[in-house]
Parts: sequence; structure tokens; C-alpha cells
Amino acid sequence: MASMERKQGICSPFIQRRNTVRKTSAEIVSEARQSLRVQSTQRPFTPRDGHRQLFGKSFVRADRDNRPPSTFSLHAQHFDAPDSRPGSGTRLSPLDHKPNLPVTCDAQDPFKAFPRPPTDPLEVKRGLPRARARFLRAGSLTTLSPVEGHMDERLNPGPRQKQPSAKGLPSTDHSEVRSGPHKPGPRRTASESRIKQPGIRPTECGAGRGTELRNGDTTTSTEEDSESLVWNNTIAPLLRQLESVAAGSNEGSVDHLCDLCEGLHGTLAGSDMLGRRCKRRSGILRTLFRLIDLNSAQLNLHIAKLCLALCISGNNLLNICKLSFQISRSESNDILFHNNSIIDSFLGVLSNEDVSSSGEALLYCVGTLKFLSGNNAILRLLLEKNCIGVAQNLIQRLCTAEDTNFTIAGHILVQLTATLRNLADHPDSRPVFISFSILSELDVVLRHHRRDPDICTNVSRIYSKLSSYSECRLALAQTPDCYQLFLELLSIHHQKQDLVVRFLFTLGNLTAKSDDARQQLFQCEGCMDMLLQLYVTYQRRDDSAHPQKGPPSPSGPQASAVSVQEDEDVLVKLVRVLANMCIHPAVGPALATNTPCIQLLMETLELKSVQESEELLVNVAATINNLSFYQEESSVLRRSQLTISKLMLKLLLSSSMDAMLEATRVYGNLSQSKDVRDFIMQNKVHQFVVTLLDSKSTEMCFSACGVLTNLTLDPPNRLSLSEEGAAAKLVDCLRDFGAGDWQLAGQVCQALWNMIGGGSEKLLDTQERASLLEILTTYLDEEEAPKWIENEDMRDYHRACWELEFLPVAQKVMKMLQPPDRTA
Repeated sequence: MASMERKQGICSPFIQRRNTVRKTSAEIVSEARQSLRVQSTQRPFTPRDGHRQLFGKSFVRADRDNRPPSTFSLHAQHFDAPDSRPGSGTRLSPLDHKPNLPVTCDAQDPFKAFPRPPTDPLEVKRGLPRARARFLRAGSLTTLSPVEGHMDERLNPGPRQKQPSAKGLPSTDHSEVRSGPHKPGPRRTASESRIKQPGIRPTECGAGRGTELRNGDTTTSTEEDSESLVWNNTIAPLLRQLESVAAGSNEGSVDHLCDLCEGLHGTLAGSDMLGRRCKRRSGILRTLFRLIDLNSAQLNLHIAKLCLALCISGNNLLNICKLSFQISRSESNDILFHNNSIIDSFLGVLSNEDVSSSGEALLYCVGTLKFLSGNNAILRLLLEKNCIGVAQNLIQRLCTAEDTNFTIAGHILVQLTATLRNLADHPDSRPVFISFSILSELDVVLRHHRRDPDICTNVSRIYSKLSSYSECRLALAQTPDCYQLFLELLSIHHQKQDLVVRFLFTLGNLTAKSDDARQQLFQCEGCMDMLLQLYVTYQRRDDSAHPQKGPPSPSGPQASAVSVQEDEDVLVKLVRVLANMCIHPAVGPALATNTPCIQLLMETLELKSVQESEELLVNVAATINNLSFYQEESSVLRRSQLTISKLMLKLLLSSSMDAMLEATRVYGNLSQSKDVRDFIMQNKVHQFVVTLLDSKSTEMCFSACGVLTNLTLDPPNRLSLSEEGAAAKLVDCLRDFGAGDWQLAGQVCQALWNMIGGGSEKLLDTQERASLLEILTTYLDEEEAPKWIENEDMRDYHRACWELEFLPVAQKVMKMLQPPDRTA
């Protein structure tokens, strides 16, 4: 309903207030009867970056030279040799002092003076010299020869024996070897060496598995027997197959290798050997790392998933995250991620890894998700896997990171906020954003990184997207001091157009429906100074970059045009904020007396043309219309109303219906002044206004009726308007639109009353008079009027308008038109 477009947003700014008490007609209409208008505008457009990079061309980070790269090469040699011990993630600094060596040493044996560890009785029984371990080297990834197998079985540690270093052991052996009873025995074949013998605990590769076997500890022994069987019967053959197929490397081998990796992953998972629980984990990882050199994105993604499932850390975790990032840079690989459950592994890394020890790995992991979230299918998958909840947890950890990690935390937040920006596009994400309080968490991010232009820009994009929806506006408005923070960010980054335009758009959304938001923003320290400074900056910059007169600049006309349009978009959003703010009854009069504000608005009208800056001029006219509602003596606009009336002519005479509508509304307010009415008549503006009554738009007819109502206050104007056919057009307007819009019907009757009342009824001819009587007779039937309202939800509003807006003035017109004998 067009009449409802004139209804101002009332009650709570974002949620409808329920009131069990039925309102009176006067209350309903007083809430709806408002000439001040909320302005809407389009959300700033963000073009998608075709190049998938950590930091695209639009990023302006100060530490450009030190930021992590988006391109790099990765090969098996870049991975650390897997160790059985978990990496601490921290490099130890060398000691600054030198040890004091003993001065008395045996010349024949220099190490004689040093204490030696007690001799292990088991080692004595084995009869294996310690020195022999030094000669063992990591061999091929095949089954050990009988001799090597016998040596390896002798090297397996006992219950309290220190674990040998992985570098000194042939850890690529895929067979499980165990020593026999603690006495020398005959040399066995490789197949015999795989048989489990009790008494000796196998080599452990995982953290936290240091349970020692004691007499009678049959549970641990049974577990080792079971794991040994799985290793020998399933895992070792799979690893040998991986090596064999990789060595063949023919067409179709990649798919086979992927299947083998999936089989290996399933076997480890089914045997509870993922994480760091597998005793031969190092051998598995070494095999997987060597396969990376085959340079297959599909295979490498399976390798990455398996490595993450084995809980790698340190440099290996970083390289696996880099590998995944490298694969995700190609949009054609998105299908590989969609068909692979590796996204769960990425989210696990984000949930569990520490910023201080794995910051760069987290960076590339989040960067991967940023790229993938640009794919609609994967975007939906990320929502289902609680990516937003994981992001909230990571944000909290990043915002509490120590100062030493502030830089890497900032890099990660750039990627994370860009990911959330993509997630905000999906309609199902909005309830999740609210349930996890992401909007308030981002407010904390802005406070910690307020001088980081990339983070602030990403957050502004999230806010501009979500603030278009009422539930998100409410959540954002409830964030303490968000308006003051936005103004501070606008001040810090006032030259960054893409950030400025989005924060202004967000402020415009917040003030569109909320009186509280309008007042809170206006009361912020330095609010108007900041907004007007931005107005001056972008209006002057726009004008200097694209002068209205003279030939266009020969250097980069297309780039210049884009820049001008971007600067003008800032003005569009800024003027919209002003238009919305001045709706508040305390803010409007203050803005009406603000001389710089009024001068800037008038300057815009003077500098711009409707053809090139339609939306901006429409918003400026709407702001002036709202401000002209306040007719205090101190109003600057009231003193400039003639100048404004002249400037409005370019809008009224343009080909833009929106511009004509806003100009007509301005004339409706300003024509309360006798000087303005005389200007309208002298410049033939009234002729154009009468023509607008033929419009099919009820809003246009309503605004035109408002101007005519004021013009007919002066008796000389009535005849002029009648000669233009105003009376007949008003009757037609009442017939066509009155039954569905009682506010419009009442405005038409008021214009007719002013025109033909007081003895001027002869301005209507006989046919027009009869037609008007027939229409009023029908409309004044109280029993019939509600039947025209099909929407039951709107029935109370329309009945109230009928009673207060239409009925009183229609009865006056009816009484004037009826013959004396019928009224007796």
C-alpha cells in the first residue's frame, strides 16, 4: 500500500512491539502521519578478486615486505624426518656458556673420567655392542633382510631402556620385529622375525604412551599383540603397495594411490592408531612425504588429510597447511576439497593449535578456507560443519594473543574476517552469526586492530552485509559504544574509500528504523564534525577529479570515472545518514540550524546534475525535505528556502521520477511560505505540479496534492489552477485511488475544499460536481468502506485514516456541494 510507505517506522527499531491495548484512530494516524522519510540505498558492491592470494592487490598492509608469501615450492625434502617424539614447536636457544671439562683425563682413554650410565642387564644378555647401532642407516622402504631384521629386533628397547633415536634406526621398515627371550638365539628369516614374541615392548612413536611393562601386565601385552597383527597384516602391505605404485607412476596410478591412502586412513582409524598412538607412525609419515614429489593435487590432498589425522606438528604441520593452501589457489581444485573430508581436519587445526607455536600454519589453514568459502557448495558445507563457531573461538584466542604474536595474529585475522565476509552472504548464516555473537566479537577485533586497514575493511564488509537485516541490526546496535567506534575508524581511515563507504552504509542501516540509534549517533563526541569533514573531503575531491566543465582528462579517463563514482558513493551513503538522523525530533531541529550542513547540501545541488548523480541528488532532496519539516525561527534552511526552491527546479524538470517526487515533496513543505508560493506561480511550477496528478503513482499524486493545497490558500491562485484543469484532475485522482488510500483521499478533499470553498464552487462544472458527489456519497458510507480493504492486518490502520484523515474534510466538501433543499 502506498499510504503505508508514508508511515514512519515506529516503536522498537528492529522488532515489532506487541500491545494488547487497542490503539485509538488518533494514535494510529499520529504514528503513521509523517512527512519525514527514511532513505534507502544499495549496498556497496565488492568485486570478487579473480586471483586467489593471501593478500590481494586491494590490501594495504604496512609490513608488505615481511608478510607471508602466497607462492612457494614444496617438495619432500622440505619436510622434517618424522620422530617418535612429539615436537615441542619451540626452537631452543644455544647455551651461552661452555662446560668446564675435567682436567685430569686418561691419555689412552679421554672419556674414561666421565661417568657412564649403568649397564643394562638386558643389553648384556643380548650381547649387542652399543657401537653397532651407529652403523645402522635408514634404508629403503622395503622389508629388512634377515640380518637387518635380526639387528633391528635386538635394538628394540626393554621396559626401562632409553628409546633409540629415529635417525639411527631403519624406521622405514614396515615389518613388526620383536626379539625372542632374553638369550642369544639362532638367526631367523625375515618372515620369522615378524612373529610376535613376548617379553619385549615395541618401539613407541606417540606421546603419552610411556607405560612400562611390568610383571603380569598382560593388558598392555595384549594391546601390542593386536597392534602388531594389524601392522603386519594390513598396514605394512599398504605401505609397500604405495611405494610400488609410486615407483611405477603410470596413467591411473594417482587414483590407485588415492585409494590406498584412503584404505590406510580407514585401517588406522579402525584400529585406533590415528593421532600419535601408532608405534610406527614415523615410517608412515616418511612414506607419505615422499609421495608429495609426484605433484598430484588429488593425491596431495589425501596425503594432507592423513598427515593431519596423524597429528603432525612443527615444520611438518606448516608445510602440510602450505600444501593445502597451494592446492586451494586453483578454483578447479574446489571439487577435490568438496569430495574430501579434509575440511574437518582444517577446522580441527584451527580449534586446537596454539597461535604462538603454530601461527603461520594457522594463517595458511585459514587462507585455504577463505578461498574455499568463495565456492557456494563448499560455503554451505562450512556452515554445516560449524565453521562460524570455530571462527569465534579462534577470534577470542587471537585477540588475547601476546604482543610478540600481534603481527601474525593480525595476518590470521585478515584471512579469518575475509572468510566470515563470504559466509555472511549465505542467508542461513545470519542466525548463526547472532547465536555465536560474532558481531560483538568483531567489535573487539576492531578495537584491538583499529589501525589495521585490511582487518577494518573486511569487518566493514561484514557489517554492511548483515546490517541490512533487522535481527543483525539489533545485535549490532546492542554492542556498547559501537557508534563511537565507527566514527573513530572513519577518522583514522578517512582516505580509504572502500572502508568509509561501508561504515557509512552500516550507520545508515542502523538509523533507518531506530530513533535510539539516531540519537545515540548524534550524541557521540565529534559526530557532526566527523561527518561534515568527510562530506567536505569527498565532495571537494570528487569535484576536483571530475570537473563539470572543460574537456575530459586524457590520462586514464576510465580509471578517473571509476574513482569519481566511488567518491560519489561515499556522499550518497553519508547524506543518507543525515537524512535518517534528522527524523529524530531532537536531532532534526539541531541539524536545521547547522549552517555548514545546509551549505554543503545546497552546494551538492548546485554542483551535480541529475543525469550523472541521480541517487545523490535524490538523497540530498530527501534530507532537505526532512529538515524543512522544522520551521523554527533559527532554521538556516528557512532563511534559504528561496535559493533551495530554485535549486529544486533541476530535479522537478528532470526525466527521473524519483527526483521529481523528492522535489515535489520539498515544494510541499516550503510552499507554506508566501514567498515560495509566489515563486512557484511566477515560474510556472504549478503547471507541472498539476500534470503530476495524472501519474499512476499514489505517492506522486499525494505529494502534488500537498503543493496544490498550499497554493490554493491564496485566492488569486485558485483561478489559475482551475484553468490548468486542477479541479477535474483532483476528482479523477479521488475516484482512482481514494478507496485504497484514505490519506490520499483526505489530501485530495482538502485541496478541493481550498480551491472551491468560500464561494469558488463555480470552478467545478456540472459534470465534475455530479461525479464528485457520487464518489463522496459512496466513500462516506461507513458500512461499505471497510469492504475495500482486503488485507485484514491493515484494516485498523485504514479505518483510522478513514475516520481522521478523510471523513471530516469530505463531509465539509459534501455539505458545500449539496443543494440547500437537500440539507434542510
